[in-house]
Amino acid sequence: MISYEGWILITGALVGITCGIVGAYLVLRRMAMMADAISHTVLLGIVVAFLITSRLDGVHMLIGAVIAGLLTTFLVQWFHSKGVQHDASIGVVFTTLFAIGVILISTSVGNVHLDVKHALMGEIAFIPWNTVSLFGFEIPVATLTLLIVLIIVLTLILALYKEWKLTAFDPALALSLGLPVVFLHYLFMGLVSITTVASFDAVGAIMVVAMLVTPAAAAYLWTERLSVMIGLSASFGAISAIAGYYVALWLNSSISGAMAMMTGVVFLISFVASPTHGLLAKWIRPPEKKKQVPTN
Repeated sequence: MISYEGWILITGALVGITCGIVGAYLVLRRMAMMADAISHTVLLGIVVAFLITSRLDGVHMLIGAVIAGLLTTFLVQWFHSKGVQHDASIGVVFTTLFAIGVILISTSVGNVHLDVKHALMGEIAFIPWNTVSLFGFEIPVATLTLLIVLIIVLTLILALYKEWKLTAFDPALALSLGLPVVFLHYLFMGLVSITTVASFDAVGAIMVVAMLVTPAAAAYLWTERLSVMIGLSASFGAISAIAGYYVALWLNSSISGAMAMMTGVVFLISFVASPTHGLLAKWIRPPEKKKQVPTN
């Protein structure tokens, strides 16, 4: 029988692992700000799905989030293609769609367990109380959802590893080889969307950005191999979540906030101690001598 604390730790670790895997590709694609945008705009998809079905659970929530994430991606790309700077496109789209979601929550949703604070911050401490019976075993709904999403993420990563690797490093070459670059891009954005909404209950929209970006950025400092980076990013995410829980108990503070803070701690350690890109390595390593240019 898993304890109350055990479910929180498992759920937090699942968030860290899933976000870490997806985040590795986000960092390599230089799309960290898209994670911020999608983590906010999926709120609109969740609210619209609730208004249609009047339920806060079920696959329709993921569908609404995916549609909102894809809409965000499409609008950002469309505005950029029309001459708007990419960062400006992201800022305009995500603030507008997120604002619409906030307005719908405050005016149309009413007195239900869906509000701006819940969507932004999340509350992992409540997760063990909302359970579903599976094979005679009570498991929190959020934990089961995260487990399913992790399986989906791993399946797609394994199936499309070479394709996504190529599109991340050289999209022009991928296009010349006949790969469906646009389809792969939107499929990946859909993956980011379902990962984000699955993490809502645990860490909320704001904190999920830290889980998506920071462990991957830390892993990037340790290796130049994608497979190793994905593994390190997932490990850093899980470590940050577990350590953050105990830090929150020690400080009597927000659990999700402490988890996000620990991703920053992991990054700082990596930034200092990485054997190739860390500050210590740069200080210890002697400066390279300039090569003499041969002369006749």
